[in-house]
Amino acid sequence: MRILGVDNILVGVADLARAREFYGGVLGLEERFATGELALFAIGEEAPGLLVRVQEGGPGSMRVWLEVPDARAAADELGIEPFEVFTGWTVEVADPWGNVIGLTDYTKQPHLARAG
Repeated sequence: MRILGVDNILVGVADLARAREFYGGVLGLEERFATGELALFAIGEEAPGLLVRVQEGGPGSMRVWLEVPDARAAADELGIEPFEVFTGWTVEVADPWGNVIGLTDYTKQPHLARAG
């Protein structure tokens, strides 16, 4: 599998309104969009961002998603099931310490994908 770059950093929160106040107000990050369960903040001029979302089972876990050309192929290689997201497909895998790395593609939004 080939990693093309960072996709997004995902932060689990218990209260989206408070998270929006902190990341948008305290840290001054520009909010790109929000729904009832998540908000995406810009990190500089980069396309990837900081995604905060209400997380079942409690807040506090952070995930890093990396862009790959084909997440379903990566899932096959890892022997786990991918899931569909707005931009394409994603598979998540935990390292030995429980840190979650997501491998995601832009097969449904190819105009947003990196060359690779």
